[in-house]
Amino acid sequence: MSEEIKNILEKAREASRMVNLLSAEKINQVLCRIADAAVENTDKILKANAEDLARMDKNDPKYDRLLLTRERIAAISEDMRKVAGLPSPLGKVLAEWTQPNGMKISKVSVPFGVVGVIYEARPNVTFDVLSLCLKSGSAVIMKGGTDAYNSNTAITDVIHSVLREEGVSEAVATLFPPSHEATAELLNAVGYVDLIIPRGGRGLINFVRDNSRVPVIETGAGICHAYFHSSGDLTKGAAIVNNAKTRRVSVCNALDCLLIDRDRLADLPALVAPMAEKNVIIYADEDAFNALHGNYPHVEHATEDNWGTEYMDYKMSVKTVAGIDEALAHIATHSSKHSECIVAECADAQARFSKEVDAACVYANVPTSFTDGGQFGFGAEIGISTQKLHARGPMGLPEITTYKYIITGDGQIRNS
Repeated sequence: MSEEIKNILEKAREASRMVNLLSAEKINQVLCRIADAAVENTDKILKANAEDLARMDKNDPKYDRLLLTRERIAAISEDMRKVAGLPSPLGKVLAEWTQPNGMKISKVSVPFGVVGVIYEARPNVTFDVLSLCLKSGSAVIMKGGTDAYNSNTAITDVIHSVLREEGVSEAVATLFPPSHEATAELLNAVGYVDLIIPRGGRGLINFVRDNSRVPVIETGAGICHAYFHSSGDLTKGAAIVNNAKTRRVSVCNALDCLLIDRDRLADLPALVAPMAEKNVIIYADEDAFNALHGNYPHVEHATEDNWGTEYMDYKMSVKTVAGIDEALAHIATHSSKHSECIVAECADAQARFSKEVDAACVYANVPTSFTDGGQFGFGAEIGISTQKLHARGPMGLPEITTYKYIITGDGQIRNS
């Protein structure tokens, strides 16, 4: 490990102990001041963001994720205020009991310590992870990608200016160098970093999981399906499919594959019609292609490579299934266990889908676009966990704390 990186990590570790001593009121004050500063420094942030955007092709699916606007910065600021207004997740007694010998045991929520977040071209994440980690009592090391380096640097400067004024160590929020070498150092920072959270596409997540010696919570990769059951309502279905696909195509909860029962193929053109306005390209299997050919302007033949693809673009697959058994089998094979939905009026079909689909979020007659910490009432989120250990689904404040046991007694000793 280089001396530069070691120094950064040591300062972050020291800052994490200091954060644990801050009162909830002080943390909320700092967050609200950073929210104000974000708006006050909008011009500075947008100028840096424009420099990053100038290096990226506008047709790149990541362009929308990289893009900041006045409206988006205002929304980010509001999200930070919402986080400040949430109850502190720290010091919560999760369980307590007394043993027969009179020893009292309490399970209490505590900070992780130092959280490392590795993310791609999403500068809004810099504000999000700072607010969530600070609120949950941890220092954060932010490892953004080179695509957003100017944006992340400007945002971090704004954060640091407030921390200095508030007498809080700048090492509470550390922007790591954007190089691949720095990523490797962070993934091997055993003893300095307590948790790594990657936010990005499948390639990033797989790399972090395969190369990290620090514990990892996987987030982000979303291969999401919508299943239109034989009992599905066409009006609801068209709205759900369109919203899931086109609300924001670059996000992990966007729809990638529509499954449709064979006996509803005649309704397929109407089901996908709203997406024609956004020029969504549909990759359809043979039966679906025949139903759409001449009835939808942007349809192509699907190949096996289309199943299990996260597009992050105005593209979607459509597969015909014989019924719920085949739909469930397809999802089990190709899902990333992020978000899946069924459109059905049949209560039995809804119940079976909800029970058998293995995903963090399972929806009935609701689009996958709702997989979001804000939509769940959590305030901002640090990511969507697709794994099963510790946290699953939108990770709000409780999910980025851990716990310890506090045991009190009156001189008891163990005799066996």
